[in-house]
Amino acid sequence: MELSVHSDEHFMKQALKQANIAFEKGEVPVGAVVVAENRIIARAHNMTEQLTDVTAHAEMLAITAAFDAIGGKYLNECTLYVTLEPCNMCAGALYWAQLGKLVFGASDQKRGFTLNPKNLLHPRTEVVRGLLENQSESLLKQFFAQLR
Repeated sequence: MELSVHSDEHFMKQALKQANIAFEKGEVPVGAVVVAENRIIARAHNMTEQLTDVTAHAEMLAITAAFDAIGGKYLNECTLYVTLEPCNMCAGALYWAQLGKLVFGASDQKRGFTLNPKNLLHPRTEVVRGLLENQSESLLKQFFAQLR
């Protein structure tokens, strides 16, 4: 049996599916998946409104589910795919999780971790930005246009 190897784009599309679920629920449309050994081990989307919890960001929920899936507290062999650049809170959690790789779609010009002059991620975390950026931005713009 041949192992199918998925691309970064495949996994980002899975994160976009999670963002669409958030959109349908009236949440800010951010989705995330955590991948280990070319397999999704956790999926999540923003749930801050549903859970009335400001920390219920897609990234936080995904990494918590990933810890449960692997039975440990470090994600150094994992990749997080998320449709929006993580905020400082999420970047801090990713630091402590020692995430192996972060791939994000849209940049967050107001609250993204890259605006911080100090690198909030673990020094060994590889970062890929802008994957499926247009699709991620489009969903966010559509969501916020409906609020106005």
